[in-house]
Order: sequence, then structure tokens, then C-alpha cells
Amino acid sequence: MKKKTYAVFGLGRYGMAAAKELVRNGMDVIAVDCSEQIIRDAAGELPVCKCADVTDPKAIEQLGISNADVVIVAMAGSLESSIMAVTLCKEAGVKTVIAKCSDEMHRKILGRVGADIVIFPEKESGIRLAQNLSVAGIIEILTLSDELSVVEMNVKDEWVGKSLAELNLRKKLLINIVAFRKNGKITAPVSPELKLEHGMMLVAIANTEKLSKLNR
Repeated sequence: MKKKTYAVFGLGRYGMAAAKELVRNGMDVIAVDCSEQIIRDAAGELPVCKCADVTDPKAIEQLGISNADVVIVAMAGSLESSIMAVTLCKEAGVKTVIAKCSDEMHRKILGRVGADIVIFPEKESGIRLAQNLSVAGIIEILTLSDELSVVEMNVKDEWVGKSLAELNLRKKLLINIVAFRKNGKITAPVSPELKLEHGMMLVAIANTEKLSKLNR
């Protein structure tokens, strides 16, 4: 499976934590901030750091953001800058844009301008976000506790054509499939005899620690 490329916009505490954790997990990461001092400080810990204004279309083009699979916009202090960054990333063709927000109104606005996932930093640490992004095909959508999460996951290639009963994910990985999404439609409950297909997204309650085994 091709390794994904991530870009992190804004290297405050949240963005820096996410970028460092992604790098620690072996991901390709482009870290971007408009402050030259922040970039100098980060250069010793992150392999690729760029000083740029991500609200400028030319900067987005020069950074090659269109080649990124996931962009994390971690600039909740400036809604206007976040809106511009999200908009430009979606226009550049980035498949998944994750935006940090500061309140419910900002969450709604960022969702409307194209953010695929909007995160409240009070509820989700940058490290936890990076850990979940580092597991192939997983996006955490709700943390229930330190041990349990509700996640949405891609159907892995080796699962295609097999039923949930055959895979026995509940016993092997402590993953309980509660619904699936296909062609935009969510279906629940899920029959154990359901044959998995490419393009399906599975919604599950999972043991957070066990999720890392999905990369093996």
C-alpha cells in the first residue's frame, strides 16, 4: 500500500504534536508555518519544514499541496486563515482536509467550506489524531474512553469477499462492526454474513490500542 503524504499547517502546540507523531510513525510530512522563527525551531525535529502563507494560492501551488493525501489545518486562532487554507486545499484536490476549530460556530463554517473533519482541540489531542491517521484506512470519529473509540475504516484488500463471521474481527482485534456505508448510504445493524466489498466503509467500536495491528 502506498504511503500517504501529510501536510500540517500551523505549528503551534497542536500542529507540532500532530506533525511529530506522524513523523515518529514513519509518515511523509510537510510542516508549514508562516513564522520563520517557528520553522527554525521546528527544523531540528521535523525533516521537512516550510515557511509559507497557506492563505496564498501561489504558496499552496509551490508547496505541492495537491500531492498531499491529508492536510491538517491547525490554525484555530484565525478563522479567516483556516477558511482560506481549507478552501485552497480542496480546490487543489486534496482528498481529506482536517481542520482544528475553536467553537461550534467555527466548526459549522469550516464544514461548509469543505473541511472533511473538524476537530475541537479540547476533545482531541494532536498526538491522538496522528496516531489514528497513522493506521492505514482509519479515521477516528469519536473517542469514548482511553480504551474505546468509534472509528470509520476502509475495507482492507485482504478482507474483500470475506464475511464478518469469517474474519472474526471482534475476537482477533476487539473490533465490533456496528454499521457500514456504501454509496453514501449507512446500513445498520450488520449481518455477520455480510460479504465485504471494495469501496465500503465500516463503522466500528474498537479497542484503540489494537487498531495499530491493522497495519501489519
